[in-house]
Amino acid sequence: MSRGSRRLMSCSAPYAFPKLPAASRLFVAHGITLQTGFNGPPGQQRAWASGYYGGIQPGTPNQPGQADQGTGEVPEEDPGKANTGSTVFKMFESAATTFASLTILGLAGYGYHRYYKHLVLQKMENAFKPGDPVLELVTWTNPVSSNNLDAEADHWLPRKEQHKIDAIVDGTERGHYYLLIGEKGTGKSSMLLDAMEKVNGEGISMFEAHADLEIFRIRLGKALDFEFYEDYIGSLFSIRGPRDTTALLDIERAFNKLEKVALRRRKKVGKPLVLIINSTHLLRDDEDGRDLLELIQQRAEQWAASNLVTIVFNSDDYWVYERLKQYATRMEVLPVIDLSKEQALGALRQYRSQYHKEEPSQEVLEQVYDRIGGRLTFLSRVAKTPNMLHACEKINRTEKTWFLNKCWILGEEMDDDVMNEQKYSSAAMVLAKALVEKEKEMGSSYDPEKGYTLPQIPLHEARQIMTRADFIKSYDHINIFTIDSNAMVRADSVPLQNAFREICSAEGFDEHLEKTLDRISAIESLGRTRELVAKDLWNEGKYNITVHNAKGTVDKTVSVSR
Repeated sequence: MSRGSRRLMSCSAPYAFPKLPAASRLFVAHGITLQTGFNGPPGQQRAWASGYYGGIQPGTPNQPGQADQGTGEVPEEDPGKANTGSTVFKMFESAATTFASLTILGLAGYGYHRYYKHLVLQKMENAFKPGDPVLELVTWTNPVSSNNLDAEADHWLPRKEQHKIDAIVDGTERGHYYLLIGEKGTGKSSMLLDAMEKVNGEGISMFEAHADLEIFRIRLGKALDFEFYEDYIGSLFSIRGPRDTTALLDIERAFNKLEKVALRRRKKVGKPLVLIINSTHLLRDDEDGRDLLELIQQRAEQWAASNLVTIVFNSDDYWVYERLKQYATRMEVLPVIDLSKEQALGALRQYRSQYHKEEPSQEVLEQVYDRIGGRLTFLSRVAKTPNMLHACEKINRTEKTWFLNKCWILGEEMDDDVMNEQKYSSAAMVLAKALVEKEKEMGSSYDPEKGYTLPQIPLHEARQIMTRADFIKSYDHINIFTIDSNAMVRADSVPLQNAFREICSAEGFDEHLEKTLDRISAIESLGRTRELVAKDLWNEGKYNITVHNAKGTVDKTVSVSR
């Protein structure tokens, strides 16, 4: 190819082409260079250029595989070096992308985790703001009207314990935790709700206990507005959530959060939070129940010392007091008992006036008190019925039926399969008889001025009378007998004492009880006796027994027959 042709192919600027073999043909058209039929020696690089499509522009340095503009020679590339550089660049690019992704994911997860912890504390603070869900569930907060007295009757009767409970609930009394103990229906929960209503539930949370720890955990979470991390989605950021645990550990975590909220509140308000656990006696007196009660008591002791949280236990049963007393240093016990005669008659007169717009006579009021005593739940029930004396008889009949269904004895003809149940029942009847005899020793359990003073026996003597130490707590739980905070045992209510007196004075009761006890003793004796039968002596069989002396000779032979 001539020198002029090469200049023509450069189109706009001089370009030095390498020398090509004769077999190659170059075609030039509109500035595009094509190379065909190249059969050069091995290692010689093809050279082609284009002014438009990826070609080498004029004035640019030589590219790999292109001829040098001065010499016209084509330099050879190093394939290994080019591949190494490309691999390193790709590795760096992948590492940078991965690092950036992990960094963003980590920052997002950490940010969500911090936000979630803040949200948990904020929700728990809101749970102690004015307006408690427990107050919203009761209708007695509505204005009093003649059509809305049923829900209100158990709450507006003033009690001497109410001032103390008001001071506890509003945060004035501090430095202790409290146990309200008393029989069912004496008005413990009503006084707590009344005290909460006076401050609109500000700084207070209340919930019902339950025997199942999982249900207890859920109710505690509802009262504190704490989800126990069940709504935590940190696992989306590969952060393992703390939910895999037991109910007891969940309760401990809830108390940890409550402590942080209480610290904030103490700085702002200067008063402790109040946590009320109602119906604590519903916890089981087993290992799980005792562990839960111990956990709560440890927190109560710590928080009472630091004025962070005041915990109030409300219980009908003695075993809760017995368990708490073992480790108590700052616990204060508030016994709640029946109304005195004066209080009961005044409340009954006020109830009757509100419900039926009538003023009952003093004689009728005293007859009512003689039959049901000062139990607030009985007085409320009687006051709502048109015939108060008939309602009293119904209450006494119901309590007697309850006692007989739980603890009646079967006599001498009972089967040995029911011996364990009859041990339980006969022990209750023996204790009821002892209380009736104690009442006779007192002369009378009723004073015209003070009202009823039910006969009572110390707990250790009651166990001795029954010859069993394990039954008395069960009787307390089913509301047949009660054990107060001074460890004194008595009938759970006046109607039950009336039932004891009526049953034990029935004709033939003492003989029936004695026969039942004798039958139980006979069955136990049979259970301890083992009978050996020598079947070889049947049908005129006999045993020949040979006795040897120390020297091994036969001393004598004894024959044994039937």
